[in-house]
Amino acid sequence: MHKIGSAAGMDFYIYYRVRPEHAAALQTRATAMQMTLRQTFGIRAGIKRRPVPVESGEPNMQTWMEVYLAVPPEASDDFAVALDRAVQQSDLALLIDGQRHVERFMDVSPCA
Repeated sequence: MHKIGSAAGMDFYIYYRVRPEHAAALQTRATAMQMTLRQTFGIRAGIKRRPVPVESGEPNMQTWMEVYLAVPPEASDDFAVALDRAVQQSDLALLIDGQRHVERFMDVSPCA
């Protein structure tokens, strides 16, 4: 298991579109996938869904986001590989409409 060396780390934000009829299955698969990644890398993870306003024009689509927090910088590449593998093994892509968009952010160090 990778250990978190400090509070600083790399955060991964992954968002994508989901049809409402796939939401329950996606949540089940993504939750199981995140549990494994949390245990392996010692990170925090969560799943979010943006509310879809009726006036959006797309009432049949939802935007979901996986969040992975405080991935140690030295393990971020290993984490990215493990995440890709976990997505493939869980068949998450079958429940997603379009592509998964992956964003990485780092903490900004405060000035001394």
